[in-house]
Amino acid sequence: MSVRPAKHPPALTPSASIPHAKTTIGCLLSLRISKTPITVLTAYDYPTALACSAHPVDITLVGDSLAQVCLGYPSTTRLSLDEMLHHCRAVARGSTSPLLIGDLPFGTYAPSVSDAVKSAVRMVQEGHVEGVKLEGGEETVEHVRALTKIGIPVMAHIGLLPQRHVSLSGYKVQGRTAQSASTLLRAARALEDAGAFSIVLEAMPTLLGAYITEQLNIPTIGIGAGPGTSGQVLVWDDMVGTWSGHKPRFVRHFADVRKEVVRGVSGYVNAVRNGTFPDSDREGYSMDRGEWEKFLAAEGRPSWSWTPAPRDTPTEDAVAES
Repeated sequence: MSVRPAKHPPALTPSASIPHAKTTIGCLLSLRISKTPITVLTAYDYPTALACSAHPVDITLVGDSLAQVCLGYPSTTRLSLDEMLHHCRAVARGSTSPLLIGDLPFGTYAPSVSDAVKSAVRMVQEGHVEGVKLEGGEETVEHVRALTKIGIPVMAHIGLLPQRHVSLSGYKVQGRTAQSASTLLRAARALEDAGAFSIVLEAMPTLLGAYITEQLNIPTIGIGAGPGTSGQVLVWDDMVGTWSGHKPRFVRHFADVRKEVVRGVSGYVNAVRNGTFPDSDREGYSMDRGEWEKFLAAEGRPSWSWTPAPRDTPTEDAVAES
């Protein structure tokens, strides 16, 4: 394995090497006013952070969805704060221009305002994020107010709340009745008043997403809330097509990375088994013949020799079947 560190974070394309201006909360407000859609992607490690920075997106979110897509947990409620901090630090090392936000995991903020402050401070100091996101409606207003009061930017999150999927009887669209729509609008206004710099609107009718966006003075970030929000967010693994679980209605695959992974792994396995990898000349190292002869003489085996075993090159059909 090559462990030589890069002198600078590698650019994924030639144009990606052009430095981009740092996204600030003021920048996001300007984008909202100009009706320029805001782009948000999740990232969970250094490579995905580099990708988000290279192209770039406006906000990189270390989402608690890493519980499922990275750690194999059945839901986000299993994720601990220490696990989240580990991933936040990895993302922070590769993040440059995007505003870096991290999800507060389940159970780390809801019990009390004090818990929220302690957890958020750890996210900033130990996770190196620039702000936090927390799920909840009016019941989280005082948490948001306390965090913004001490200078920690907060992205709120209403609508479908994945951390509460059990109490919601599943991952269901919210705000489909007049009463529930009014509840969401009231929560959005209260969270804005408490100091949230942005609000995620998840899984709600398109018209409601657009209406709430119109009623606020801060950016809304939609995920399953239609095109009328100030911006959009997708989970990295949904965006690149690597997640093998349920595909929500609002997800669109912008790449088929899973297909390339299958092709790469199967190709590697075949090449190792049929002897075409590694190639002695292209992927091997040589030794001075005289030094090699000295080595064999010291071993008492001057006539030792080695010839690679002949292997048949696999056909395209054999590669496809593996």
